Amino acid sequence: MTQTHLGKSIAQLSVLIQSGRLDPVALAEESLDAIRTHKDQAIFTRLLETRAKEEAAASSRRLREGRSRGLLDGIPVAWKDLFAIAGLPTTAGSIVLADAEPALDDADVVTSLKAAGMVAIGRVNMTEFAFSGLGLNPHYGTPHNPLAFDVARIPGGSSSGSAVAVAAGLVPVSIGTDTGGSVRIPSAFNGLVGYKASHGRYSMAGVFPLAASLDSLGPLCRSVQDAIWVDAALRGRFAPEAERAEPAGLSIVVPTNVVMDHAEDGVVAAFEAALARLSAAGVKIRRAVFPAFARLFEVMAEHGPLATAEAFALHRRRLAGPEAEAMDRRVVARLRLGEKISLVGYLETLKVREQLIKEAAGMLGPNEFIAYPTVAHVAPALAPLEADDELFGKVNGRTLRNTAIGNFFDWCGVSLPCGAGEAGMPVGFLLSAPKNQDERLLGAALALEEIVAG
Repeated sequence: MTQTHLGKSIAQLSVLIQSGRLDPVALAEESLDAIRTHKDQAIFTRLLETRAKEEAAASSRRLREGRSRGLLDGIPVAWKDLFAIAGLPTTAGSIVLADAEPALDDADVVTSLKAAGMVAIGRVNMTEFAFSGLGLNPHYGTPHNPLAFDVARIPGGSSSGSAVAVAAGLVPVSIGTDTGGSVRIPSAFNGLVGYKASHGRYSMAGVFPLAASLDSLGPLCRSVQDAIWVDAALRGRFAPEAERAEPAGLSIVVPTNVVMDHAEDGVVAAFEAALARLSAAGVKIRRAVFPAFARLFEVMAEHGPLATAEAFALHRRRLAGPEAEAMDRRVVARLRLGEKISLVGYLETLKVREQLIKEAAGMLGPNEFIAYPTVAHVAPALAPLEADDELFGKVNGRTLRNTAIGNFFDWCGVSLPCGAGEAGMPVGFLLSAPKNQDERLLGAALALEEIVAG
């Protein structure tokens, strides 16, 4: 089959489908064929071939009969291996759950996108139990960053397969989760748009958790417009509410502490060039120290990260039993750090978190956004991280640093491609806003996307 539609955005495919020039069945078969024959077989953990063909056929019938469900009808989507799919166990990137009870129902958000007419193509790989920002998986293999041409480079995590599936052109969108950066990091490393919604924006029913106080989710895709359409569908809306802003009316504050520490020269150059383009377009930009950022990492050093405490509580029985031997040693080591976090320390962190959220909000002017590099480095080489657990830990911490700030302060965020750094690898520009300002954030990202990209 001639594969002429791979690598297109949702918007591009939707025009073809709605006009009758592309049949959803042909598109689903093209996607499935591409996945089966792709050189990297670590991207998908399971194809949903029967389901995909049935959903595509139903979409095709609707379109022929003039009953389109909207712009997403017939569009393929991949799901991170954390979302319940009826009839299948949710394995969360782990072999210890391979024999778990099959889900009786789809996760709520899976149901929502099916209702919008989207076609579930398959499940994609991830870091085991979503507990790393690098994307390595010793059980199902590590998807390789498809934009690396010098050495094999990491995809970013934990939504590794989600990013690579879209960057490789196998699907136009994949839904990931984000507890400390797991949508935005792989999006940045793979030159994609990654939108982490505000905590609580979508139902998390049927989504395997990591840390309930921080867990969120969102799409990895090719454009902000695509993200806006998918966001609406995830919430069961027939039409998006975000409206394109005017660049000249937008204001951005750039933190001058923490987020640029040890940043690669290429990342700094790409980010600063994007700021210069935004300024030339009339966007107001100021720089400021955010004391709450430094305090956040002091609290984490003193009491331990929230995500680690909550993840340990979730997996403590598994860690105490024989299943631990079958888990990724690096994930086990990180999870066991949670055993050292006391209840007093955990509660103190929650208390300080409330204070720091207010303090950070006080640093923002009316309707002001926050911007800094999504990650302070480009996707690093894979082999050294597989060989050296100490290096893995250090790089993982640096990779998660900038995005984890947004989770802790309960921000929504969009990572936009903003150029290239070392070895021509993509750099991400992270635009964030306070909780529940998602429509405003998406409207701004829509207006700034092309300017940021340069």
